[in-house]
Amino acid sequence: MTTSRRNAPAGDRRVRRTHAALQGALIKLVEEQDLGQISVADVAEQAGVNRTTFYDHYRDVHELAEAACTATIDTLIESLPALDPALAAPDAEPARSLVAFFENLAEHAGLYRSLLGPQGSARVIDHIRSRICASVHVTVRLNAGAAPDSVSTTDIPHDVPAAFTAGALLGVATDWLQRDSPRTPNEMAELTWQLLVTHHPTDARHATA
Repeated sequence: MTTSRRNAPAGDRRVRRTHAALQGALIKLVEEQDLGQISVADVAEQAGVNRTTFYDHYRDVHELAEAACTATIDTLIESLPALDPALAAPDAEPARSLVAFFENLAEHAGLYRSLLGPQGSARVIDHIRSRICASVHVTVRLNAGAAPDSVSTTDIPHDVPAAFTAGALLGVATDWLQRDSPRTPNEMAELTWQLLVTHHPTDARHATA
């Protein structure tokens, strides 16, 4: 049995090349068909590797999908800390963070439409929701004066406003993608911003259990 390389050092050049090939293959395939219709064999053939090599790195297509969009997800979440009504200047400057969010979704619309749709990946959906929720929780606490070293994105307490914001944003994004993005990222940002700031907490007390 081939030794698994899932835990190989991130700097391993061969591992990076294989990951890039598999992720690139999936991204190309998902532009043409739903994620649920893509098999390990499909990805392996597209990437020019065998099934054994695939399983050396990923358990299944959904795990590969999560890995393939991790960098994009990180970019999306990093664009969200401006989601705070305290930053809402008259020129709608804070909405820029949402423009970046929707622009990234639009850039990989095929991938995210499959990942977030009815036949998509529950793991990816939960991953995105959890990352948004943690980002909102941390941002609120920092903007309320909490010490940076006392705030962590891991193991956050039950935070209803943060969960509400994450669920709302993910729901709006999913609906937009499933409808083939009828509005531009700028229009989506403008519409969504006003809804989010209405419910976004400004006091760290709301973000603690």
